[in-house]
Amino acid sequence: MKKSSFVEGTIIATLSVFIVKLLGMLYVIPFYAIIGKNGSALYAYAYGIYVMFLDISTAGIPFAISKLIGEYHTLGMEEAKIRAYKLSKKVISIIALGIFILLFVFAEPIGKLIIGNLQGGNTYRDVASVIRLISLAILVVPFYSIAKGFLQGHNIINVSSVSNIIEQIVRIAVILIGSYVSIGVLHTDYRIGVKIAVLGAFVGGLFAYGYVLYRMKGEEKELGLTETKKKDKVSDKEILKKLFNYAVPFIIINTIASIYGFTDMLSVLRMLDFLGFKGTDVEYIATSITTWAPKIGMVITSVAMGMTVSLIPSVVKAFTLKKWDEVSNKINKALQMIIFISLPMGIGLTVLAKPVWTIFYGSNATGTLVLAISVWASVALNFYMVTSSTLQSLSKYKLVYISALIGFTVNLGLNISLMYLFSKTSFIPPFYGAVIGTIVGYLLSSFIALYSLRKNKVEYGNTFKVFLKCLVPNILMLIVILAIRLLIPITTVNKLINVLYVALITIIGASVFFVTSYKMGLIEEILGKGYLDKIKRKLTPKSKN
Repeated sequence: MKKSSFVEGTIIATLSVFIVKLLGMLYVIPFYAIIGKNGSALYAYAYGIYVMFLDISTAGIPFAISKLIGEYHTLGMEEAKIRAYKLSKKVISIIALGIFILLFVFAEPIGKLIIGNLQGGNTYRDVASVIRLISLAILVVPFYSIAKGFLQGHNIINVSSVSNIIEQIVRIAVILIGSYVSIGVLHTDYRIGVKIAVLGAFVGGLFAYGYVLYRMKGEEKELGLTETKKKDKVSDKEILKKLFNYAVPFIIINTIASIYGFTDMLSVLRMLDFLGFKGTDVEYIATSITTWAPKIGMVITSVAMGMTVSLIPSVVKAFTLKKWDEVSNKINKALQMIIFISLPMGIGLTVLAKPVWTIFYGSNATGTLVLAISVWASVALNFYMVTSSTLQSLSKYKLVYISALIGFTVNLGLNISLMYLFSKTSFIPPFYGAVIGTIVGYLLSSFIALYSLRKNKVEYGNTFKVFLKCLVPNILMLIVILAIRLLIPITTVNKLINVLYVALITIIGASVFFVTSYKMGLIEEILGKGYLDKIKRKLTPKSKN
């Protein structure tokens, strides 16, 4: 089973997450058309509960296993490594079974809690039935997550990356085919279509887990799963303590975005209502900021999600061996890749906010304004995810909590004050205050993390130089995109024409960016000459002798 270098692993994982998130964005368009308004609400109820409880059972576990396995593997403690893997499966068995029973038994009370006194739509019994079905996935997905973490701890990134794509493709296939056949062909009630769709999480997880186990089965000897070794001097209690210590901070990272979104929604709903906005406008703006714009922004956050998969085991290995120069190099490389990839994506989505929003949700001036600034919250989230993951890799858990708490507190304070301040102007929409508060909160948390890392001999001089160099291709790309928009303005709301328009500008803009970056030596500086040469060899046709 092939191990990946840091840069290669980052690229593989990032591409995987990008593909998964892209598929996750696109499938909702036909799915919503199939199941309708009531069906989409019923699906959202079930999936929201599922994701929340899935986070409880798995959030942090893959990363914790990855770090623990990487640590023991680096130290040559192969028996402790395998014992940690087996203990984690026992722990997750108890948690997963407990959560499944909880959801299955208490599905109706949960349904009542969600629906409340709402009349005319879905009933609490409808919600309960789909919760029971989607809870089946809890019996599979947590074990799949542990297996992925085990491989990532060995720097084997490609298998887990491929499995993520398999899971998403199978899940979407079940959702779209199942709901279409049920509602569109057999003309059943939309509730039946939704019940079939929610089973996609279980079926997708089952296929992906099967693929990972198959790949691990073929490499049992290499992974140390078959050999019986002398027991290492570390107790089960110590292993479990480390596992939970590593997992808890990751749970904070994985849930912080939800907390930010929740506070943003409450802030926008309360403040815009106080400022006299119409109720329908308040709901549209609040959901656009917290749900629909972030759906599009997932293409940006996929960069950091993929990067942390490769960053963690690499930093843990260097940290365990006390190779501080290598730790510094890995952290700087991650920051450089974040800047190089997410910055042009943020600029592109900001300039193309109108046609992009039209493609996904229809033409709306307010939605365009929301998307144009919300993409920068996604860019800021990238920095937060990478810097916080780095702190955890170095076992700086206290700083993770402090930076997250300070960032969240500042965000909460700025949301209301900035919205009120902007309401006094005629040129800044009041709801921009909530998004700017989120951006500042993420960046402040990132700054605290980066500042603290300087005490561990991590310097950012080279990364700052890379940032300055990146400005050149980004500015050139921006000029070209604006020139095209000026020469070829778009006013139609036709989605196909908007897709073609966005595709044309994206291809031209990306070409300008990458060609300029290549000529400046930026790509070689960030990826490394060795890996760049490897890419060239793969892209260059072999001559026939």
